[in-house]
Amino acid sequence: MRYLPKSPAERLAMLAEIGVASIDDLFAVIPAEYRLTRDLDVPRQQAESEIIDYFKAAGAKNATGYASFLGAGAYRHYRPVIIDSLVQRGEFLTSYTPYQAEITQGTLQAIFEFQTMIAELTGMDVANASMYDGSTGAAEAVRMAMRVTGRDKSVVAATVHPEYREVMATYAQHQAMPSTLVGYDAETGRVDLNALETAVTAETAAVLVQSPNFFGIVEDIPAIAAIAHAKGALLIVSIAEAVSLGVVRPPVEADIVSMEAQSFGVALSYGGPFCGVIAAKEQYLRQMPGRLVGQTVDGNGNRGFVLTLSTREQHIRREKATSNICTNQALVALMATIFLTVYGKEGIRELAEHNLAKADYAARTLAAQQGAKLLFTGAPRFNEFVLRTEEAPALWGKRLLDEKIVGGIELSRWYPELGNATLWCATEMVTRENIDTAARVLAAGLVEA
Repeated sequence: MRYLPKSPAERLAMLAEIGVASIDDLFAVIPAEYRLTRDLDVPRQQAESEIIDYFKAAGAKNATGYASFLGAGAYRHYRPVIIDSLVQRGEFLTSYTPYQAEITQGTLQAIFEFQTMIAELTGMDVANASMYDGSTGAAEAVRMAMRVTGRDKSVVAATVHPEYREVMATYAQHQAMPSTLVGYDAETGRVDLNALETAVTAETAAVLVQSPNFFGIVEDIPAIAAIAHAKGALLIVSIAEAVSLGVVRPPVEADIVSMEAQSFGVALSYGGPFCGVIAAKEQYLRQMPGRLVGQTVDGNGNRGFVLTLSTREQHIRREKATSNICTNQALVALMATIFLTVYGKEGIRELAEHNLAKADYAARTLAAQQGAKLLFTGAPRFNEFVLRTEEAPALWGKRLLDEKIVGGIELSRWYPELGNATLWCATEMVTRENIDTAARVLAAGLVEA
């Protein structure tokens, strides 16, 4: 009975309760041609020991021991072991929405601490803890700006993550959310400010940029903010690589910050679950989607935590609700909270500096090879860079795999004008030896080419 939801006797009791004699009687209303009259074609049941053996064998097929230069919105950082030790506690792992404050103080406090840290990092006044990921967070931030301004148009930089822009297009498919795409400067890789100034009009609700952008380049946020605010639009800054805030000046000129917190101790896990967040200036608080936790005191004067200023559909009239694609990501946010607590302010800065130095060495070493060129050298960058090679990426990529190294991601499917360009990422998990090996493998084919 360990895995069976009901016994034969229980089935008979349920059938009797609803007034039928058998399962066949229950489903008699379904035409015979649509009823399955044979057993399901599934493998036989297995013992627990056999199931464990099966998954061990399947896990052994995974490629292990590979160095990776992939980034593009999902970053491989070291995860302190304490994270899993704490998040797997039953109080956190099995909890859901913390509506009942009297029995969920631990979860509520964890969310409150997360919000506080995110607000400090981003330079914003308030932050939530309830977005699925950075892509849906960016789209929700645009909708938030539309509610604040009463306008329905947006201007989006082409340097925003292409998949973030695809999510926005999905949002816009059945809603009035017209969007204008603005290109980038070929020398710096930053958004084209002249084109941006032309694109932003008195009907623009939001200007969405990413910094560091998809090419790893840090945008000129003050200049972009001036253009947006001159026309009464809100500036949204999307951050895909959260570790960058250890050294990159926070986008304090922004009105809304949408961030993916995956870099803060959240495993890649084949793409999710990740942790999105929206932070904003205090005057826009009422239009933020998702959950907010506030600090208060109980009747005895003791500190406590509660959900506050709720604008979700469970709490207020649907037409006034602000949430859409959001859920309780508290468990994943807890991972980020533990990560930030373990590293602390100095640790986050040192980690960011490590990433900065590692990427700089990788960029210089790879670009030094004959037939390779580093693009977008006219602006500061974080731990990603764009490299163009004479040899097709598919060719040197295969040689790198033979050395157990995964190279950069091809950009041609999103930016065909860049030709044989690839986006490389070097975090603290990439060693100097990995970089030197990649350069050697790259050079071998480029010399032949």
